[in-house]
Amino acid sequence: MTYLVTGGAGFIGGHVAEALLKRGERTVIIDNFNDYYDPAIKRRNAERLSHYDNCVIIEGDIRDATFVDRLFAEQGISHVAHLAAMAGVRESVLQTRLYMEVNVTGTLNLLEASKKAKIAQFVLASTSSVYGKTKILPFVESDTADRPLAAYPASKRAAELLAHTYHNLGDMQVTALRFFNVYGPAGRPDMMPWRLMEATQTGEEIKLFNGGDIQRDWTYIADTVKGVVAALDKPLGYEIINLGCGAPISLKDFVAIIEENAGVHINTVCVPTPLSDPPITFCDNSKARELLGFAPSVSIRDGLRQTWEWYRAYRGL
Repeated sequence: MTYLVTGGAGFIGGHVAEALLKRGERTVIIDNFNDYYDPAIKRRNAERLSHYDNCVIIEGDIRDATFVDRLFAEQGISHVAHLAAMAGVRESVLQTRLYMEVNVTGTLNLLEASKKAKIAQFVLASTSSVYGKTKILPFVESDTADRPLAAYPASKRAAELLAHTYHNLGDMQVTALRFFNVYGPAGRPDMMPWRLMEATQTGEEIKLFNGGDIQRDWTYIADTVKGVVAALDKPLGYEIINLGCGAPISLKDFVAIIEENAGVHINTVCVPTPLSDPPITFCDNSKARELLGFAPSVSIRDGLRQTWEWYRAYRGL
C-alpha cells in the first residue's frame, strides 16, 4: 500500500505523514511549497521527513491535472489524505478565485485520479468554518452548513459535495473530516497560537476580536492526527465527521494561558469581529467517537504548555 499525503510539508500534513511513516507505511508527500507563509518552514518539515526510508517527497501543484494523474500512475497510490489547501478564512475574502482553484479544482483533480486508480480510501480535510453562524450548538454534522461566511469555508463545503458525487457514481470511499482550530508544535505562523507566542517576544500588538469574547474549540495536533489516521484505516462509504475536542474556550482565556506559560503580558487591542468569523466553534464529536474511536486526550492547558515548550526550543529561548 502507498499513502499519498497532499500538503504533506505543512502543519497537519507533516504530522500525519510522520505518523504514517513511523508505522512503516510507504508515504508519498506532495506540496507546492507556496508562500502563504514562509516556505522555509515547510522546507524544514520536508527535510525532517525525508530521513525516513519509506518517504517520497515530490514538489508539485494539485491544480495541475496532468501532474496529479502521472503521480498516481507512477506511485501506485492506494490511500489519500488530502490535506493540501489554501487555508485562512480572512485571507480567502481577498483571494477568492485562488481559494476556489486550489480547494475545489485541486480536489476535483485528486478525485478523478483516485477514481481511475480505484483507491481504497480518500480522506478529505474540511473545516468547522462550514457551519458559519449556526444557532445549533454544539456543531453537529446533520446541520445543513449551507451559509458559509467566506470563500474558504465555501470552497471546503463545495469539496465535500463534490466528493459525494464520486461516492455516489463510482462507489468511492470518502470520509470528510471537519477540523476544529488545530494547534500544537510546528504550527502555522499565521495562526493565533504562534502569533501570540511571537508577541511575547516582540511586543507586537495583537488584535482580539470582540475583546477576546469569542470562543474557539482548539484541538491538539496529536489528537487530530489520530483521527485522520483512523479515518484512513476505516472506509465508511461516504461520511462527514467532526474532528474536534468539544471544549470551547474564550480567546481572552486562551491568551491568559499563553501569558502564564511565557511569564509575559501580551499587548492586545479590542477590534470588532469581521463578518467572515463566527462567534463560536463548538464540536459535537460523538460521531467521531462512535465511528473512528476518536478520543481527544490533550487539554488546552497541556496542549498550550507543550506548544510553548516547542516554541522556546524553536526560537532558542
